[in-house]
Amino acid sequence: MKTIQDVQKYWDDRPCNIRHSQEPVGSYDYFNEVEKRKYFVEPHIPTFADFDHWKGKKVLEIGCGIGTDTINFARAGAEVTAVDISSYSLQLAKIRANIMGVKDKIQFFHADAETLQISGGPFDLIYSFGCLHHTPNPIAAIKNLQIYCHSKTTVKLMLYHKHSWKVLEMLFHYGYSPNFIAKYSEAEFNCPVTFAYSKDEARQIMEDAGFKIEDIHVDHIFPYIVSEYKNYNYKKKRIWRIIGDHDFHWLEKKLGWHLLITATPKWGENWQ
Repeated sequence: MKTIQDVQKYWDDRPCNIRHSQEPVGSYDYFNEVEKRKYFVEPHIPTFADFDHWKGKKVLEIGCGIGTDTINFARAGAEVTAVDISSYSLQLAKIRANIMGVKDKIQFFHADAETLQISGGPFDLIYSFGCLHHTPNPIAAIKNLQIYCHSKTTVKLMLYHKHSWKVLEMLFHYGYSPNFIAKYSEAEFNCPVTFAYSKDEARQIMEDAGFKIEDIHVDHIFPYIVSEYKNYNYKKKRIWRIIGDHDFHWLEKKLGWHLLITATPKWGENWQ
């Protein structure tokens, strides 16, 4: 069984999105290009995060990585507490916050989501995009979020979607094997832990953890030829060139890899 230490080592060795730019790592131009590329490939993120909505609010981000979303919450005027298990990712995120002039708006913590103990709560928004499915016990981590909620806290999570085009591609290219989703889920193969959920499974997890689902939907199919994308060429796979944008976006809403969840504490429903 994989451990928290296995997870930390994997993300320390290759922080998420670290190769999204060819500029010197840690430079102003590097961080700008990382952000541009991330939101070009995943344009649903700014809509889901709704950065401007959280101006003057307290935001807890779990799994901040190298800080792309973190910086945008801070730029929008939120007071951000950012957590990550990867020391290297946090190092880059802190450099980024300083370069971008928002370091006074962000507190960084090195911690894992399952045993999280930080100051600063409760928070108006708890946000985690693509993190909690990589911890050995996601259910424990999600239950732990209750500690940092007040009655009107919004929780926004992205978890991987089991019934997705991405999983079909994995099966087509590599065949079924134990833990095949973890093995092929990330750009760097052999991620130690990756879970994926159906909508019904995600609903049940959130309900059991004490949250009421306000919205749940899927999005995101990666349409580019990977070898071209690695060389910063955005050439779409043949199927997506044939199918066209309208049908592609329709299919993203059915078989997207990103399961986007918005929830609130159940105990807030009757709060007086």
